[in-house]
Amino acid sequence: MAETLPPDRNENAGKNRGGKSGKVADFRYKRPPQPDPRASGRDGRPKGAAKDGRRPPRPANGTPRARPDLAEIGPEIGAKAQGEAYAALDLGTNNCRLLIARPSGRDFTVIDAFSRVVKLGEGLATTGRLSEAAMERTLSALAICADKLQRRNVRLARSVATEACRRAENGPAFIERVRRETGIALDIISAEEEARLAVLGCHILLEAGEGPAVIFDIGGGSTELVLVEAGAEGGARVPRILDWQSVPWGVVSLTDTVGRGEDSEAARLARFARMREMVAESFAPFAGRVAAAAKHPDIRLLGTSGTVTTLASLYLELPSYDRKAVDGLIVPAPAMRDISARLAVMTPYERATLPCIGQDRADLVVAGCAILEAILDLWPARRLGVADRGIREGILRSIMAAEQHSERTLKALHKQRSGRPER
Repeated sequence: MAETLPPDRNENAGKNRGGKSGKVADFRYKRPPQPDPRASGRDGRPKGAAKDGRRPPRPANGTPRARPDLAEIGPEIGAKAQGEAYAALDLGTNNCRLLIARPSGRDFTVIDAFSRVVKLGEGLATTGRLSEAAMERTLSALAICADKLQRRNVRLARSVATEACRRAENGPAFIERVRRETGIALDIISAEEEARLAVLGCHILLEAGEGPAVIFDIGGGSTELVLVEAGAEGGARVPRILDWQSVPWGVVSLTDTVGRGEDSEAARLARFARMREMVAESFAPFAGRVAAAAKHPDIRLLGTSGTVTTLASLYLELPSYDRKAVDGLIVPAPAMRDISARLAVMTPYERATLPCIGQDRADLVVAGCAILEAILDLWPARRLGVADRGIREGILRSIMAAEQHSERTLKALHKQRSGRPER
């Protein structure tokens, strides 16, 4: 179980095996000198090729509340950095995601992005190791990321790995293999840092209100819960973190641990109940600590994960996923519970035929629903905010804020020196 110190109070956050948390690589991206054997990608597509990214028209009932286009980053960054790109790569237990952006006044503009389901943590819960097939899938995706990093003139980048690499016996060896074969230096971050970055990346979507709020991130291998101060709301100021917890249950680890026995409706219901029970047991320490805060009449809840965005898509009855319709949406909590209950009794085939789920998520979404139900039990908010943003945006904000601080420091030093009388 992770420590109970909030991420922004622990001075030693991230000192875990395999990497140092909180550090940003300051370099102009270069590939290693040896040729990359994955020049064509492992899926047969040319390197750098992406799936069709076209979005369907936004449905009439799918318009989210007003929100910033992306993350606000404070005062403008100097003109020198305006044409240069920043990158954030998040290698999770289930997905590999890359975001490349340029500063744009107080915001940033995304110039390239990549996301692929790699299932790096598949089987990890039972073997304790990353499988060769999972590592090969992940390396294929990272080869595409490496190509994008090189082509986009990236000036500052940070690449992080989370629960799968934290937990796997061969996680550090895989990190070294990634560096050797792709040139990407992954940092295995702590659960604390993961929670902090998720808050930093999505807090601007917090619904306005006077009560305390919980921000959560359901990942592939772990789930982070963060309690933030009462009255915190969307905006440039990052809310103060009061308490947090990370548990080793994500959609992949929970599914692998409980198993996939879904032969009958009774078996599916029993499996779902078992998942909820296991997650609730892990959440119990956090639930006890926030019980008094949960009684406030105006509590808020914001979730960032594939689970909440998928359920939000089903709530909107989207024919295919549309980030613009989902990111920033506020959904009644009972509606999310109803969707979870329906998914729990469906067969894997029935789930796979639903828009926005498909084969990739059909066997994992039920675990996500069980985790979400456990969260709603301990933090019974009336509404749930949905964020299609998180760690990557948090990394970008961190990088750009550090750059801004560095520029201010240099300008102040220059002013101080230029104001000295000559001797």
